[in-house]
Amino acid sequence: MRLQKYISRAGFCSRRHAERYILEGKVRVNGEVITQLGTKVDPQKDHVEIDNTLLSLDQKNVYIALNKPEGYVTSASQPGDKTVMELIDINKRVYPVGRLDKDSKGLLLLTNDGNFHLKLTHPSYDHEKEYIVTVADPIPGGALRALEKGLRILGAKTRPANVQRISRYRFSIVLKEGKNRQIRRMVRKLGNRVVELKRIRVADIHLGKLPEGHWRYLSEKEKNHLV
Repeated sequence: MRLQKYISRAGFCSRRHAERYILEGKVRVNGEVITQLGTKVDPQKDHVEIDNTLLSLDQKNVYIALNKPEGYVTSASQPGDKTVMELIDINKRVYPVGRLDKDSKGLLLLTNDGNFHLKLTHPSYDHEKEYIVTVADPIPGGALRALEKGLRILGAKTRPANVQRISRYRFSIVLKEGKNRQIRRMVRKLGNRVVELKRIRVADIHLGKLPEGHWRYLSEKEKNHLV
């Protein structure tokens, strides 16, 4: 098994962050510092450590839904900022699935299951994410249709989306991709501005009535749809 995959499966962090730890020389295998990303380990024989923490695949997976408030960074650590980890009070190490901007709020998933993380973040799985968007100026029907068909941002056209009007200033949008600050960039392209962005669904997992700043474990039904 590749070292970065082992670290992710052990629930220490995502595979992408595992690669960073390896390149920074923070990972030891059988006492030896490893900096090569292609390194393979035997889960039955090798001992893997990060910052003197011994990892193991014999751990219970945790799946959490959080209603993230505005002002929190979707990161395990960010000097000078409040992070979503400050809202989770469990004795297991979990990490965010994907991202939700500091100035956005709503449903954020966290886990220590690397496969679950991959299934929800890799574009090939086509999982939907639904948002409620409030804008500064009344949004005309033509602008909603443009959002639905796709707009060119960051050098590429966005994929078609499902868009529904809620009021003159609010609409819902369902995406199957997650470009950096995508909805805000799309709205700005139309000459408007997002004043509130709230994610209410990821795949079949709904925010529901979970209070802002609170979290819950996913139900068995929710997990079985994705794991």
